Amino acid sequence: MVPQSLLAGLLMAATWLSMVVPVAADGGVQVREMSPAVMSSASEMAIGGHTHVHEAIMHAEEAVKHGGMGHAGAVVSHAQEALHHAHMAQEDITNPHLDEGVAELEEAIAHGGQGHAEVATDHAGNAIMHLNEVH
Repeated sequence: MVPQSLLAGLLMAATWLSMVVPVAADGGVQVREMSPAVMSSASEMAIGGHTHVHEAIMHAEEAVKHGGMGHAGAVVSHAQEALHHAHMAQEDITNPHLDEGVAELEEAIAHGGQGHAEVATDHAGNAIMHLNEVH
């Protein structure tokens, strides 16, 4: 079985080549620059759930930042957004670190909802640690 990351890389390379290196009418290669929008779209197609993992990490980092200021409500808001992206990533990726990150985000939300900013922040930090291990 071919690893998903290898297939994603091959898809991205094939997509890039078909858009950037078309064959000219005379049989030569005609290189043109790919627009950022096309490149972004191709990248998201190729890496799938990893885009959501990145978004989950960014929101979890915001949760930790606000938790350090004692803002339990902001921890909950950012942890919920991080959890949404982590769940989206789970549709494309099977990884125990992703699963642990989800569990930590759920704990952050639960404790933040009770006003326990410090405990919620610790869980959001643990989620970041696990999500950073998703490859």
